[in-house]
Amino acid sequence: MPSPASQPENAAPAVDLIVLAGGRGSRLGGAFKPAVEVAGRTLLARVLDARGLARRVVVVGPDAARDAAGPQPAPLIWALEDPPFGGPVAGIVAGLAALERAEPDPHSAGSAWLLVLACDLPWAADAARLLVAAVTDPASGAAHPDGFHLVDADGREQWLAGIYRGEALRDSMRRLGSEARGASMRQLLSGFSLRGIRDPGQAGRDVDTWQDVRESTALLNPSRSNPPRSFIP
Repeated sequence: MPSPASQPENAAPAVDLIVLAGGRGSRLGGAFKPAVEVAGRTLLARVLDARGLARRVVVVGPDAARDAAGPQPAPLIWALEDPPFGGPVAGIVAGLAALERAEPDPHSAGSAWLLVLACDLPWAADAARLLVAAVTDPASGAAHPDGFHLVDADGREQWLAGIYRGEALRDSMRRLGSEARGASMRQLLSGFSLRGIRDPGQAGRDVDTWQDVRESTALLNPSRSNPPRSFIP
């Protein structure tokens, strides 16, 4: 694997963000997950709070996700996985392709990191700060691993709250070839040197059920009662 371009110690890394917004929301009764509201804001809008840490942002999801994104300070790049609802690896494939088609960012060449976030993380901005900080942490050593990801209180690896070397992901896509779109995250990250980050504050807490929606709403806005809502595309 090519070695990354050198950067000054503790320099802000060049980061692009891929938001995966193509899930079916089957445990939410078929509700369109990016548009589900938690404490008065859609899940997708909350995840996009992390965009301040990235140079470019691509949202991988259907057209219905555009309304769920809400007003944004700068244009987003949009993509759709092939096939639709094809899973997270198909989404990452589409996101990488969209970034390659976009106007190239000269600052990201060679040393770019890809922040990968699922659209069901109400505290995505906090998770992203933990991940980006890990890239610049001197304790990580001179030789960074290929990626960092959160690890929840039960020890589960949260690969969709992770940051990965762009070149490592592109190498993996080339290795998988035509099988990439049907691959699992485990297959995609096979051979990677990864480092888990403990998440005691539950920044990587996700929303899969209406009970999760209610609990997250209560944590984010304990002084008000916000009944869960969503838009159906």
